[in-house]
Amino acid sequence: MRLPGILHSKSSPDEKGVFHFDEGLPYKELHRNIEAVEEIFKDDSILIKRSFANQSRPEIKCCAFFFDGMVDNKIIDEYVIKPVMTSDFLRADEDIADEIYSKVIVTNDLKKSDDFKEITQSLIYGDTVLFMDGSDNALIISTKGWQTRAIMEPDAEKVLRGPREGFTESMLVNLSMIRRRLCTPDLKFKSRTFGTRSNTKACVCYLDSLVDRKVLDEFNRRLDQIEIDGVIDINYINEQIKDSPFSLFKTTGITERPDVLAAKLLEGKVALILDGTPVALTVPYLFVENFQSGDDYYLNFYFASLGRFLRITGFLISITVPALYVAFTTYHREMIPTNLALSIMEARQGIPFPTVLECAIMLVIFEIIREAGLRMPSNIGQALSIVGALVIGQAAVEARFISAPMVIIVAVTAITGLMNVKLKGATVILRFLFLFAAAFLGIFGLSFALVGLLEHIFSLSSFGVVYASQVSSFKFSEFKDNIFRAPWQHMKTRPVYEQRDTVRKN
Repeated sequence: MRLPGILHSKSSPDEKGVFHFDEGLPYKELHRNIEAVEEIFKDDSILIKRSFANQSRPEIKCCAFFFDGMVDNKIIDEYVIKPVMTSDFLRADEDIADEIYSKVIVTNDLKKSDDFKEITQSLIYGDTVLFMDGSDNALIISTKGWQTRAIMEPDAEKVLRGPREGFTESMLVNLSMIRRRLCTPDLKFKSRTFGTRSNTKACVCYLDSLVDRKVLDEFNRRLDQIEIDGVIDINYINEQIKDSPFSLFKTTGITERPDVLAAKLLEGKVALILDGTPVALTVPYLFVENFQSGDDYYLNFYFASLGRFLRITGFLISITVPALYVAFTTYHREMIPTNLALSIMEARQGIPFPTVLECAIMLVIFEIIREAGLRMPSNIGQALSIVGALVIGQAAVEARFISAPMVIIVAVTAITGLMNVKLKGATVILRFLFLFAAAFLGIFGLSFALVGLLEHIFSLSSFGVVYASQVSSFKFSEFKDNIFRAPWQHMKTRPVYEQRDTVRKN
């Protein structure tokens, strides 16, 4: 039977999983509050209820609720239950909630609340809720104590030099790592909640005096429009707020390193940290950031600039070399030096496939091997890559299925493609698009594809900022941290972003 007053017209959540509470909650009667909580969390076996009374005045009755495994039991025992039970100055005729709040419980994070929605959400998030007989307020005590992964270097963003800390799945730990790097009251954290059922906590981070207000307002506007049952990872939000969702290029940035995030906040960007995921989202995100690395700013500017130039060159090689090989060997053989052309023709003797099909097969096989290496356990993934690269490639050449020059072309393409992890997906797709364009029209097809790629990049924007900003201009203020990194004495001013007049409307 439904308890009266717990929910509006029904004892279960609505179709969106949202509970609606009457304004009369919580009650002054302790047993009614206990029944209300038990009704909401019925069939939940890890909800712990601890009823107790004051030893000196048994008429002062209390009940604490918390979830097993999400709290620190020592805090509850030593700083909540024991002080309330042993206190000898409590009076039943006074406001018992105020008395316990101000004189008994000694934890540093304590709040009094008469909002039953806030009470249940705090309980779910690992706090302890204390109800008292005769009071229509509850005390919310911070007793969070769940286990979290230790802080370690992120696998996806290897560190050559610099801090080796990475984000964890705990939002509070992540926020503390950012606060430790930006010790200023100008750093703002704005809490949010996503998911009508998951109620996942998140935090918008920015430096108040540096942030672009247009970007911040647009970011908040898009976040306000998100409607989803549950949010488990940052990509649930990313795909719903980014510009040009069908583009191959990312218009929002992600990072697992707190030092990188702190640096982006110092550039005036906005970040979103989600509880339960070790990845933070940053906006706006520019095309040139695909080739930048956090290590660039910890190394000498000569070596940093060289590494960045190699990454850009590697991206161009990875998407164009297979197409160039097919174009030259199929349509423009007169452009190949004679000795090289004879060598290629000799190597292709007996190969049953046309060049474009041969190249496509090899690229697909490489992607299969790469994906298998990622999914396999780490102790055998490396062995799989070696077997795939050496044994299969050598056997294919000896069996005359694949020519030796094609193995070299695909190997160079694969290695250079691994230099830019941020563009991994775009590189694979562009490689095939350019390959088929060259197969149809040779160099002319490849040229048309390159022009289309440039036009697409320059047409993109990220939260009102031109995606190709800092690439299309040769002003030193924008070019100093572009293809090359200038010395630190010339990087005292922040980057200037070119604004676009229109932004995406959801």
